[in-house]
Amino acid sequence: MKNVEELLSGITVVERKGAAVSEVSGVESDSRQVKPGYLFVAVRGASVDGHTFIPQAMAQGAKVIVCEEFPTELNGEVSYIKVDDSAVAFGMLASAWYGNPSRELTLVGVTGTNGKTTTATLLYEMFRSLGYKAGLLSTVCNYIDTVKVPATHTTPDPLHLHRLLREMVDAGCQYAFMEVSSHSAAQHRIAGLDFDGAIFTNLTRDHIDYHKTVEAYLKAKKSFFDGLPEGSFALTNIDDKSGLVMLQNTRAEKHTYSLRTMADFKARIIESRIDGMTLEINGKTVEVMFVGKFNAYNLLAVYGATCLLGQNPDEVLRKMSLLVPVAGRFQTLHSSRGYTVIVDYAHTPDALNNVLTSIREVLGNRGHIITVVGAGGNRDKGKRPMMAREAVNLSDRVILTSDNPRFENPNDILNDMLAGLDAEQRRKTLTQVDRREAIRTATQFANPGDVILVAGKGHEDYQEIEGVKHHFDDKEEVEKLFAEEQA
Repeated sequence: MKNVEELLSGITVVERKGAAVSEVSGVESDSRQVKPGYLFVAVRGASVDGHTFIPQAMAQGAKVIVCEEFPTELNGEVSYIKVDDSAVAFGMLASAWYGNPSRELTLVGVTGTNGKTTTATLLYEMFRSLGYKAGLLSTVCNYIDTVKVPATHTTPDPLHLHRLLREMVDAGCQYAFMEVSSHSAAQHRIAGLDFDGAIFTNLTRDHIDYHKTVEAYLKAKKSFFDGLPEGSFALTNIDDKSGLVMLQNTRAEKHTYSLRTMADFKARIIESRIDGMTLEINGKTVEVMFVGKFNAYNLLAVYGATCLLGQNPDEVLRKMSLLVPVAGRFQTLHSSRGYTVIVDYAHTPDALNNVLTSIREVLGNRGHIITVVGAGGNRDKGKRPMMAREAVNLSDRVILTSDNPRFENPNDILNDMLAGLDAEQRRKTLTQVDRREAIRTATQFANPGDVILVAGKGHEDYQEIEGVKHHFDDKEEVEKLFAEEQA
């Protein structure tokens, strides 16, 4: 049981009605999960308004209702608490319920269109290699020090989020690193978190199906920086046109990183290879097992944040040389026939451009690029022709295929992609709905020295079709084909 007034500490209460309830046995925003004695928060979601479920929550035994509007009929045995924003209140209540765990951790959030997973994961790996216990909240997986916890969303709901952070504290973690999605910022899922630092990677077109405009998408990212407390740091990529926008209204200490201009943390690529590159960071050279300009940015953000968290710069570079790529992020596989397959999560036009440009820079004129790529169903249709154009412009051959069609006809998605190509571009493009066959076809086209990019799904181990997730892993499929080649 927890004291209601202690849970509400820090939340501005607009008005109260009903009974005086001193203790509750739980906090919940899903009426189906409410148990007797619970506090229920009526959150207005993108498609569902929690206020409509207040009667159900009371029927399940809720004794306290936190809402933005009082229901027309009140139960004299229930306490009703009105707030300005119930989503913000829910985040703060979830934090209070678990004893405000983020205050006991050094918590750093990473936001941006591309690079969130890699940057957050490498920070987690960096601090563990430096001898600290650390936690990770990411798209691929969550970690409580060494314990793996499956991830369902880029940023979990507040209750799940604060529970994981509490488990990190209880496990002795000193640091936690998390991806902060635009959805979570817009929906106030990060309310109640005490951040010690924030990193902005970049901003390109994505999630327009949810945010409707790029401006709204930018505003959601910026709100994360606007809410940072004094004493925290804000580290931004100033080579991105939105980089300095993030710093405009933040109270955090401002820092920058760049590959092109003067910045607090500056890097340049000295040499690129298919299995790594040589970087110069703030005047010192380091060999890393990563490829491409986009990864140079990710590593520079990791270096900058780690130094801002008080670690020795020379030791940071030494540990950076031992870091390995994140699953499904420029993951390199070598065939016995002499060609290379790269599995990458690139699912936006900009991410696809970054990966293909990096491959071309390393490859030069010594081989061909074959790209296998699709686009997800029931998402931003506007990026489909853009994805196809990026693939064709930077590849020698392209096979368009299914990604996660969800509830759309895969052929309709492929036609949307083809619509972005002219007659000449279509001549070097094939369509193959079956992703397994598309990957197989690419390997049959490949000659020694060629590179196949399998893009769009990366770490995902499923194909979502008609609401059902079927097991499918790009890396597994490639390894099966490699085994057949050796048989």
